[in-house]
Amino acid sequence: MSNIPERWELLLLPEGAKKVTFDIDPKVPNAANITVLNEDHTLGNILREQLLQDERVLFAGYRVPHPILEHKFVLRVQTEEGYEPRDAVSNAGRNLLYQLTQLRNNFEREWELKKMAEDYIE
Repeated sequence: MSNIPERWELLLLPEGAKKVTFDIDPKVPNAANITVLNEDHTLGNILREQLLQDERVLFAGYRVPHPILEHKFVLRVQTEEGYEPRDAVSNAGRNLLYQLTQLRNNFEREWELKKMAEDYIE
């Protein structure tokens, strides 16, 4: 018997659970905690890095509770006055999607060029 969760448990959300929850921090101005279920360092770190590219983001960090007990990460974001943390996260996500799409397109183009070069050599 292992205490590691089954792989399928990492794909399905519990009944009634939301993938993302957003909680305003009442103690810190323009700060929020965003909890993302069934994700880990992979998404947490890339999202944090993207947030830190935004000059209006004062702080972005994340933590992953013990991965065997809870499979989630909590992202903490603080922004300048007049710029909502929710907007910062939304913009970061949109920018990431754009960058990843560009990466995929560039990879596919280079892959096709490589195949064409190999066909020419044969």
